[in-house]
Parts: sequence; structure tokens; C-alpha cells
Amino acid sequence: MLTGGAKVSGLVRSYFVRILGKTAILLKSQVSTRGDLVVPMSPRLPMPHFRRYLALFLLGSTLLTTTSAACADNASAPGDRPAAPVIVEAQNLGNQPEAIAPLLGAEVIYLGEQHDSQADHDAQLAIIAALYAENSDLAIALEMFQRPFQPVIDRYLAGEISEVELVEQTEYEQRWGFPWEYYAPVLRFAKAHQLPVLALNAPSEITRQVAREGLDSLEANDFRYIPLAADIDTSNADYRAFVQEAFGAHGSHGDFNFDHFFAAQVVWDETMAAAIADFKTKSPDTTVIVLAGSGHVIYGYGIPSRVDRRLGPELNQTTVLLNFPTELLAEGEDIA
Repeated sequence: MLTGGAKVSGLVRSYFVRILGKTAILLKSQVSTRGDLVVPMSPRLPMPHFRRYLALFLLGSTLLTTTSAACADNASAPGDRPAAPVIVEAQNLGNQPEAIAPLLGAEVIYLGEQHDSQADHDAQLAIIAALYAENSDLAIALEMFQRPFQPVIDRYLAGEISEVELVEQTEYEQRWGFPWEYYAPVLRFAKAHQLPVLALNAPSEITRQVAREGLDSLEANDFRYIPLAADIDTSNADYRAFVQEAFGAHGSHGDFNFDHFFAAQVVWDETMAAAIADFKTKSPDTTVIVLAGSGHVIYGYGIPSRVDRRLGPELNQTTVLLNFPTELLAEGEDIA
């Protein structure tokens, strides 16, 4: 049983993690296998409550940004039973390495954030620092930067440009726009410790185009920074239904085309997954810590499931939702 009486049904392993005085939930689930297809089993929150939470991540503030509603989950061995809650106090991360034990051994770790939450960003930095103390072979992957600007990030890490120039040359203010100081400490940490930083995000020009006119409107040169059309999988009916139901909380949007919107969500997910998979292929021993909106990592439809598809379900992935609203874990309701 989880805190507040929420039940875990199915064979789902869940952890509650105490970060900076607030509750985070770390979700891991088993996989079910249908022939050669590995399907993540997705823990679920009561949708009426989750809609309010998802609204914080869906599309950012406008349709034109086409921020993904995708989510993630993680595979663990079939037959797993719910584990006891794991409590991690941020102040203990430095002197009690066992506090982050649930994260050790993961090859990809997703730290799902609410973009405008300072507490989430503080927790991310604390977790990154604690993991680095245990294993310095880390890379940090960021939704906040778009893939064409990877060379700019590399120049910053090499000391060739300043932090001000990094912000300007990545067009951070125009393409992301949340206060820079939310993410600056992570970039400074990476530079100080010479950790690779990956720009994950699809170019906003492409996702806007897809949201307006669909995948078929893309031309050959539009695929420079996103996967080929054959690798953009929009076939998951459960994912589509989830996004459609969640988006329903926003009401009517005039000439809004949900088919195009959903395709843009998938382009977003596939692009980030491809960037992670490409890096892991080249650097298989490096642990990748992914900073992305919680809407990208709550269920198994988004980034991790698409990384699994590229690298295989044996890849050990772990998802942490930072400061997750515990009121969403309604008493007596299943989350799986």
C-alpha cells in the first residue's frame, strides 16, 4: 500500500522519494511480452485528477510550442512486487550514498520536472551531484535545448564561449523561455566536471509545422534533426487516447487538428529518444541523466519506450517524478 491509501495493482514497483522536503514518486513497471513486442505496463493516475497536473506540461503555454504530452515508464523483471517506499533526503545525498541506491545501476535516469518549479530544479542538481559522487561517468541530456545547437553547448563546455553567449547562441530565451537560473546550475556543474551535455529537443520550426499541417507536410531537409518518417511511430492507440483525453481538459481550440497535434507529440518523443539512443550506442558505459517535463516521463508511451525500441528492453531505465502532487494519489484508487 502507498501513502494515503492509494493502491498499486498489477505487478508494479513504485518508490516514494523524499527530495528537498517534498515528495517525488519513482515509477518502475514490469513489461509484458506479446510475441516479439515488448509492451511497457503503465502505472496510471486517476485521469480527472491527472488532467490538472498534465496541463502544467502539455504544450507549454501555447499550441505553437507543441511541447509533448508524452510520458515514460521503465521495465523491470516480470514478477516484481511493489517495493517498500524509499526515502531520500536531499541533505543526506552527499554523506549517505545509500540514499540514492534506487537510482544506482540504471543506464538511463529520467528526472521529470515541472518546468517552473524551483524545488524540482534544486532536486535535479542534488541528485546529479549525488550520482556523480558515486559514478563520474555521466552525461546530462536536456529537453530545454534543441538539437541544432549541440555545437554551441560543446563550445560552452570547452570554455570557448561564456554562459551569456551560450544563452544567446542557443536561442534559449526564444525557444524555451523559462528563467535561465532554473537550469544554469546544472550547466555549470557539467562544465566544472567536464560532463557531456546533450541537446535533445526537436527544432520548434519542425514541431510547429507538424502540429499545423501534419507529418506529410515535411520535406526531405526537414528530417535533418529528427528521425526518418519510418521511425516516427504513431500507432500506439493507448497513447493516442491518453493524449486526447488529457488535452480535453483544455477545451476547444478553433481549427485545432488533433491528428496533427498527436503527430507532433510523437515527433518530439522520437527525436529525444533518438538522441539518447545515439549517445548510448557510442558511449554504452555512460549513465545518461535526462531532464524533461514530467509529462514526458509519467507513462510508458514517451521517451523511454522509444529508447527501448531502439536499444532493446534489456536497457535499465529509471524514472523519477520530482515533487509529484500526492493529492493525485487519491485514496482507494489504483495507479496501475
